[in-house]
Amino acid sequence: MEFKKYVLAGLAAATLMSTFQACKPKGASEAVSGNAAEKAYVAPGKYDEFYNFVSGGFSGQLAVYGLPSGRLLRVIPVFSLDPEKGWGFSEETKPMLETSHGNVPWDDLHHVQISKTDGNYDGRWVFVNANNTPRIARVDLTTFRTAEILELPNSGGNHSSPFITENTEYVVAGTRFSVPTDHQDGDVPINSYKKNFRGTLSFVSVNKDNGNMDLAFQIETPGVNYDLSRAGKGVSHGWFFFSTYNTEQANTLLEVNASKNDKDFILAVNWKKAEEYLKAGKGKKVSNLKYAHNTYDEKSHSAKTEFKTETIVLNAEELEGLCYYIPCPKSPHGVDVDPTGEYIVGSGKLAALIPVFSFDKMQKAIAGKQFEGKFGGIPIIKYEAALYGEVEKPGLGPLHTEFDGKGNAITSFFVSSELVKWNIKDLKVIDRVPTYYSTGHLMIPGGDTKNPDAKYVVAYNKITKDRYLPTGPELSQSAQLFDISGDKMQLILDFPTIGEPHHAQAMRADKIKERSLKIFKIEENTNPYAAKGEKEARVERKGNQVHVYLTAIRSHFAPDNIEGIQLGDEVYFHVTNIEQDWDMPHGFAVKGARNGELLVMPGETQTLKWVPDRIGVFPFYCTDFCSALHQEMQGYIRISKKGSNVPLTYSLGTNLPADSAN
Repeated sequence: MEFKKYVLAGLAAATLMSTFQACKPKGASEAVSGNAAEKAYVAPGKYDEFYNFVSGGFSGQLAVYGLPSGRLLRVIPVFSLDPEKGWGFSEETKPMLETSHGNVPWDDLHHVQISKTDGNYDGRWVFVNANNTPRIARVDLTTFRTAEILELPNSGGNHSSPFITENTEYVVAGTRFSVPTDHQDGDVPINSYKKNFRGTLSFVSVNKDNGNMDLAFQIETPGVNYDLSRAGKGVSHGWFFFSTYNTEQANTLLEVNASKNDKDFILAVNWKKAEEYLKAGKGKKVSNLKYAHNTYDEKSHSAKTEFKTETIVLNAEELEGLCYYIPCPKSPHGVDVDPTGEYIVGSGKLAALIPVFSFDKMQKAIAGKQFEGKFGGIPIIKYEAALYGEVEKPGLGPLHTEFDGKGNAITSFFVSSELVKWNIKDLKVIDRVPTYYSTGHLMIPGGDTKNPDAKYVVAYNKITKDRYLPTGPELSQSAQLFDISGDKMQLILDFPTIGEPHHAQAMRADKIKERSLKIFKIEENTNPYAAKGEKEARVERKGNQVHVYLTAIRSHFAPDNIEGIQLGDEVYFHVTNIEQDWDMPHGFAVKGARNGELLVMPGETQTLKWVPDRIGVFPFYCTDFCSALHQEMQGYIRISKKGSNVPLTYSLGTNLPADSAN
C-alpha cells in the first residue's frame, strides 16, 4: 500500500506539471511587439553579431547558430556518427569514438563551455560533455571540429560537466549517477548503495598552449547525484560549486525516494587546497583502470587512441578543508556564480524561492566552524550562516540563472514557463516574461563570465506545442530570443533547434571569425596516404588490401577508372582534396558502401574502407556540389571474381586496359 501511495503521489505531481506545461501562458498573443522582426533581422550578406553554441542533447552533436538571426550555421559532430561529414566513418576519424567499452557511435551531449582567460571567453576552444559514456570533448574554434575526446573513469554519467575555471586551468566533471568505482569490485547488491556507491569529481587539466587535456586528479565523495556545477571567479577563484540531489541515497523510484529531504546540498570544493594535498602526496594512485584518450591531428588529418590506466584520487571525507556542504532547497538543478564571484545562486527545482549564498559569509562560517554536523564525513555549513538572502515567490521550478553584468540575474522557471529578472543586491523581482513552453536552460552571451555581453537572452524550451508547424508526434525543439538591452525583456524571435537543446553559450563573432581556418595547406599534409597532386595518384595492392590514392579537384577524380579488384579484397579509398581555395570541399561515395561517405576539405586526406560484396562495375562520385560540372565528377571501379586474372590497372582520360572485352 505504501508503494501505491508513492506512485499515486508521483502521478498527481506529474499531472500538475503537465497541466502547467500544456497551458499557454497569459498574454501569449501579445508577447511579440511590432518591432521584434527588425531587432532579429540580419540582412542578406551581413554577419550575425554572435556565435551561439548549443548542445544537441540526444543527437550527440554540437550546433552553431548565429544570433540574432537564429540561422543554423553548422552542426559539429562530436560523440555521434555523422554520415554527412563522414565523422566516425572515415578511417581517420573512427578512433575519436573509441572508449574502454569499444567504439561507441552515440552519446548524449548536454553542456557547453567556451574557454576562458581571466574569467572571459577567449574564443579558442569549446568543451562539451558526453552524459552516457562519460567523456569530455574539446572543439577547436579555428576549424570548428572536434580535436580531442577524453573518457572519464570511475564515473556513472557525466551530467555535471564540463565546467571550467576562470583561466581554463581545469575542466571539471561530476558524476551524475554514483556507482561503485572502476577500481573496486562492482559486483555488489544495488540496495547496498549507501555502503558501496561513490561520487566522483574529475579535474581535467588543459594545456594553455594547445588545449590538450589530461585527467589531473579525481575527488571521491559520498554517493549522491551531481547535477550541475560552476567554477568560482574573482573573489571565489580557486573554488568550485556543485548542485547535489538524492542525499537520501535512494536506489529506486527516485521521483519519490530522492525528494523526501527538505534540503539537499551545494558542494563547495576548494581545488587550490586539492593541489596542496596533491603536492603533499595525499593522493592515492589508482592503477587498475582503463580509459580512452582520443586526439585528432590536423597535419595528418587523422586520429589516434591511447588507453590510460592510472589516476590520482583524493578522499573528500578524509582531507580537512577540501569540501563543504551548503544546504539548498530540495533537488537543486542549477548552481550559478555572479560576475564578481561573491554570490552563489542555488535553484531547487521543487522550490518556490531562490537562495543566494555569499562567498564571504561562507568563508567566515568555515573559519568560525558554523556547522550543523556532517554528511558522509564532510562538514555541513549552517544554511543561515552562508545565506545572503532569498528571492521570494519568483516563480515555480527555478532551474538556471545567468547574469547581465548590470547587477541583475535572470532565472528560468520550468513549471511556470517563464524567465524572471531580479536584482542581486536587494533580491527583488524586476521583470518576468512567459516562454513557450517549459523552459530549461537559458543563455546570456558571456552570462557566466566576469563581463557579460547582455544584449540578448535565449530560452531553450523543452516543449513547443503549437509554436511551429506540426511534424507528427515529435515536434521540433525550441529556442526563443529576447532583447534585454532595455529595462523590460522583449521576445523577438522563435527558432527551432536540433536534438534537445540543453545548455548553450555565445560570444561576439568578431573574436572567432578572424581566426577561422580557410584551407589546409597541401604541403603541410602529413597523412601517409596523401596524394598531393595527380602525379601521385595511384592504386597499389598489398595482399588482399587495395589502396587507392585518389585526388579530387573540380571536376574529376584521378584515377577515375580502376580494374583488377577481386571479391574478398578490402579497398581503401584515400581521397585527397588538392584544391587550395576556400569553401571548396569535395565528397566521395561508392555504391554499396555500408558505412558512409567522406567530406574532404581543401588540402585534407580522408579514407573510406569498402569491402565489395559482389561482382560488377560500381560507380563512385562526388557528393558535395562543387562546380557546374559536378555531375561529371565520377568514376568506375570493376570487381572481378576471386582468383581472376584481370590485371590491376588505373587510368584517367584513357580507356585501359586496351582490350575492354577482358
